[in-house]
Amino acid sequence: MLLFRLLFGLLLLASVLCLAMYVATGAPLWRRRGWTILKWALIAALSFFGVLILERLAVLL
Repeated sequence: MLLFRLLFGLLLLASVLCLAMYVATGAPLWRRRGWTILKWALIAALSFFGVLILERLAVLL
């Protein structure tokens, strides 16, 4: 659980830093990296919550 939270937090931090670099430099490379990392962070979060929901459903059945 702690590992998943740490992974999600680090992905969000990396995304924010990439987008900040885009604002500072104006290079579109940083914007593309920031959005890609943010996309993977959201996929990781959705899959994590999906696993939690499936665990709760298994207990109910």
